Amino acid sequence: MQMKQYPFYFKATVILFGFVLFVYSLAMLRDILVPFSFALIIAILLNPLVNKLQRKGVGKIFAIIFSMLIALLVFGGIMYFISSQVIGLSENFPALKARLYDLLVQLETWVSSHLGISIAKQVDLINEALNSSKALVGQTVGTAVTTVMLVFVLPVYVFLLLFYKTLLLDFLYESFAEKNSTQVADILKQTKSAIQSYMIGLLIEALIVAAMNSTALLILGVKYAILLGVIGALLNMLPYIGGIIAIALPVLMATVTKNGYSTQLGIIIAYIVIQLIDNNFLIPKIVSSKVQINALISIIIVLLGGALWGVPGMFLSIPFVAIVKIICDRVEGMKALGKLLGDEIPTKHKGVVWGRKRKKVSLSETIIKNAG
Repeated sequence: MQMKQYPFYFKATVILFGFVLFVYSLAMLRDILVPFSFALIIAILLNPLVNKLQRKGVGKIFAIIFSMLIALLVFGGIMYFISSQVIGLSENFPALKARLYDLLVQLETWVSSHLGISIAKQVDLINEALNSSKALVGQTVGTAVTTVMLVFVLPVYVFLLLFYKTLLLDFLYESFAEKNSTQVADILKQTKSAIQSYMIGLLIEALIVAAMNSTALLILGVKYAILLGVIGALLNMLPYIGGIIAIALPVLMATVTKNGYSTQLGIIIAYIVIQLIDNNFLIPKIVSSKVQINALISIIIVLLGGALWGVPGMFLSIPFVAIVKIICDRVEGMKALGKLLGDEIPTKHKGVVWGRKRKKVSLSETIIKNAG
């Protein structure tokens, strides 16, 4: 029986409609999918420890609970450190607010005298911008409250994902034809290993970047150097966009707390050097080389993730695109998309022959290989 061939415009319309419906569903189910997505990543990270405890004779439930307690202690320690630093910042907030107000008055005077925009006009522009953003602020606060409520569900998700791991894997295997079982097993294995090494590499990279940021800010005499250094390292997980915000925060703090502009210049130079070290040494040597996404795709995906799921979407976008890349690299007919997502730039082009650079095994991949 000959299959009916549909015209291109019909197939393109169906695909576009399906894509729009998929994105709309993701947006509507945001409050459920965001914590589940974080739980999935955490479960993948804890899986090697759970397996190791089970091999040592620990029961499955106790192995999962013990692994989750370790993760909770690490997360709690980080949050305690950040909150203690924030408390110190809040104690000096009135003085910082007064200083910032004085700087804004000086900026208004400078704009009025040099650019010819009256202070009244500047106030009107600021009020107009604030009024236009009220709805966005209200939406953000509402989403934040919902997210905080759903955070309590996160440990339940993690526990159930680890407990029903074999059931979920069997479902994936049985969803495909038996002849494809080897390929499915390879994709699942590579996805798990790549995500584990990628996330562990990110954590190691964040620790090193936080130490370098804090050291540089302490040398420059910036107040709350450690807090700003840690926040900068966390923002650095957002490719390219996070680095810009990470520089802006200590520059703003130095502007409010110090006279002159030498400190701000020193911060910019120090952070540029740290970014060069991070991009040319830390990421290639520490973060998994299997999930490197090129700069163009990274920026687009981070912005799309932010538009779809807000700040959590920005952090989740790269790991999930990495999963898509791993699948595309191993499925015939999708390898071209995998190449588009990757950061391997061809050295020369001869028809369909592309030059490739051979990548070395990263530190995070070595850790995962030894743990598994």
